Amino acid sequence: MSTVVFLGFIAYSLYLALRSKRGHGSQSVHDFFVASRQFGTALVFFLTAGEIYSIGTMVGFPGGIYAKGPTYGVWFLGYILLAYPIGYFIGPLIWEAGKRHNAITLPDLFKGHFRSRALELVVAVTAILFLVPWGQLQFTGLVAALKGLGWHFEPLHLILISAALAFTYIAISGVRASAYIAILKDILMVVAIVVTGVAVAWNVGSVHDVFHAASQQVSNSMSGDQLRFSMSTMLFQSLGFYMMPFAVQNFFTAKSPGTIRRTQVAMPLYMLMYPFLVIASYYAISANLHLSSPNDAFFAAAVNLLPGWLLGLVAAGAALSGLLVLAGICLAIGPIVTRNLLPNLPESKQKRTAKFVIVGYLLVSIVTTMLTPNLMLTLVNTTYYGVTQFVPGMVILLLQRRVRPAAVAAGIIAGQGLAIWCYTRHVDFGGFNLGLVCLAVNLAVLGMGHTLLRPMKPYALS
Repeated sequence: MSTVVFLGFIAYSLYLALRSKRGHGSQSVHDFFVASRQFGTALVFFLTAGEIYSIGTMVGFPGGIYAKGPTYGVWFLGYILLAYPIGYFIGPLIWEAGKRHNAITLPDLFKGHFRSRALELVVAVTAILFLVPWGQLQFTGLVAALKGLGWHFEPLHLILISAALAFTYIAISGVRASAYIAILKDILMVVAIVVTGVAVAWNVGSVHDVFHAASQQVSNSMSGDQLRFSMSTMLFQSLGFYMMPFAVQNFFTAKSPGTIRRTQVAMPLYMLMYPFLVIASYYAISANLHLSSPNDAFFAAAVNLLPGWLLGLVAAGAALSGLLVLAGICLAIGPIVTRNLLPNLPESKQKRTAKFVIVGYLLVSIVTTMLTPNLMLTLVNTTYYGVTQFVPGMVILLLQRRVRPAAVAAGIIAGQGLAIWCYTRHVDFGGFNLGLVCLAVNLAVLGMGHTLLRPMKPYALS
């Protein structure tokens, strides 16, 4: 029964993708990637939330609670909640800059403001490099989720099917399909999480007993180093939260700055589902469920307590969570290649070429997932280290200040290079997040470069 329900929801998601194309038969490149800046509050809200609350919400967060206790949850919830006020203020500015420069991608903003081909290439190339492992994470999470639900398929088969579905969504109507499917995905994900949490409370009779039993096995305290790491990581990742290329692109879909402000005000409502995830994770501990991995915590509780048809709903929510983020990454990488790495490609050919780029990216992700899973999953930790280094340049262009492009590029390269070196060498900064330290180096290099480099030629801010 669970398989029937799961397939029914997947089929319905394909219907929604087709429905999203109605009235937009011949899409321009701007309509395909940023919906011609026409989305209202509801679609921007669901599209943005669909790529924030991904497969990691149902796999990574419960797994972290299961393995490390509530201290993990403090960091995870803290940086997301801190990011929303930042998004409230910078989101409208990003939208205005995008309109000013007719931008579709993050590198388009740097190109439009700084008028530097070298800086555009630095942002484009590093954005792609740091996004590649993020896509592979979605494949790995999908495999873990469906296996956790007891579906024993070959990982390669699941990955191929997932890639085909993600590309199908994109090919039908681009970002419009993602926005429509995000509505279904969010409903399924929230219902799945709440139902599983309620099932735990109903089954055990008292949530207090679950928490008491779990507290005997996981730590509820932090050391000084852990506290410094959590606080500095919250700050660092909240700064980088909206530097993800697909997050910037989502802002471009809104019809006005006010649309973005309204979505940021409502976004914290999603946090109400996290107590149910904690309950499910603690149940997996207190019930002594035998897990092959901490990432199975939420799904083990669901399998143990829910009927088959509800398991199908849980599986559909998990699958669509991963697929939407995968589609969002593809929709970001495709135009970065066709607009920023291939700048002379006419707009009439950008959409078609981007589809070939997306197929290539999915194939590379599949190969790396199968051949070097541990390497790529390790590199996932560097994604925030890399994309957050765009913050100084982004602030400069949003405030429309004149700074030497070479200084901005040097700062980005210094910050990203140092972050990768420190991460691979396991350099410790007394518990402080190494990315935050590298961001400070980025700012120092930018400041020195702007001061020491010879005077630049004036350019108009359009």
